[in-house]
Amino acid sequence: MKRPPVSITMLFIFFTLLIKLTNAQDEKKAESGYNFTIIKENPSTSVKNQYRSSTCWSFSSLAFLESELLRTGKGEFDLSDMFIVKHIYAEKAQKYVRFQSHVSFGGGGAFHDAIHVIKEYGIVPEEVFIGKLPGEENHIHGELDEVAKGYIDAVVRNRNKKLSPVWFDGFTGILDAYLGKYPESFTYMGKEYTPKSFSSELGINPDDYIELGSYTHHPFYEKFILEVPDNWMQDQIYNLPLNEIMEVIDFAVESGYTVAWGSDISEKGFSWENGVAIVPDEQLKDLSGTEKEKWEKLTKKEKDKALYDFEGPVKEKSITQDLRQKEFDNYSTTDDHGMQIVGIAKDQEGNRFYKVKNSWGSENHIYQGYFYASKAFVELKSIDIMVHKNSVPKHILKKLGL
Repeated sequence: MKRPPVSITMLFIFFTLLIKLTNAQDEKKAESGYNFTIIKENPSTSVKNQYRSSTCWSFSSLAFLESELLRTGKGEFDLSDMFIVKHIYAEKAQKYVRFQSHVSFGGGGAFHDAIHVIKEYGIVPEEVFIGKLPGEENHIHGELDEVAKGYIDAVVRNRNKKLSPVWFDGFTGILDAYLGKYPESFTYMGKEYTPKSFSSELGINPDDYIELGSYTHHPFYEKFILEVPDNWMQDQIYNLPLNEIMEVIDFAVESGYTVAWGSDISEKGFSWENGVAIVPDEQLKDLSGTEKEKWEKLTKKEKDKALYDFEGPVKEKSITQDLRQKEFDNYSTTDDHGMQIVGIAKDQEGNRFYKVKNSWGSENHIYQGYFYASKAFVELKSIDIMVHKNSVPKHILKKLGL
């Protein structure tokens, strides 16, 4: 028996219903996700990719300084992250040997490391010192980190009971091989520079920048040594109550500045895929790993178990000074990632978020390399921030004696 022919009208009705169903599903999906409205956003340069290197501190510091150059009318620059990293690796090796290995050594660092390098050695554009292995498109430091650590441990362990006069030459040879040799001078935009003269022309004044934290085990409004492994330099930062450090962040962004932000993103409420970082008011399972590479090694099943279902705004924890301190003291908040806060936003329910520039690349990402951190997340998981002094409210500067 032959089936009756399908009329054009029937086909039209079928596809109309299909389109309506699809649109309804899309609308439901859109309604269930986060929708952000920018309240204030300040200029930033292109998103970079630290790739397989533990150098977020350098990328975020220079992202912050590149925004400073935009803010002051100097123009857009891409500064060399590895120029900073190489100098710090060299200084870190010397300190490691002097402390007979009883100090942190590795690829990590802090915001003040970048400021220190610029002050002592200058800076160069990315195109002058790229610092990548020959043939590699990205930064891959696994072997470098292992070789450098192995070498420096061997120097400390030596049985000669005294250091050889060439140990540091050998270490700088390793850095030269993996990252390249520094340019003593270079031509940029038709002009001859040294790293120091280039830094001077940019007008970056290292003394303009300060770091701030919020901890109860040190007096407020005084400087203290932040006790995190990556602070190998034992540099000091200023201590503020939680409400005032948040006031600094808000005032800075609203006044046209950005903020270098050190935080812990190995958190249940951090989702790179969804571009959101929150502190849900419920117990969730812990994540594994602290960097993108470790996160990507998790199976989909492991990620699904670890992730909160980011279907839309949820009630978040109320963050107190005591809760912040408890999270830091029990290692729930660790110093594992440096980023840049460039703006303030709100979700569809009016909750406050901060727009954050990351250094994991921008390809195939929901917000092209940026994400949104809730006010609660910033309150709870901030390790420290670096800001321009002029972006701090005057009444707080006065309390700090600045």
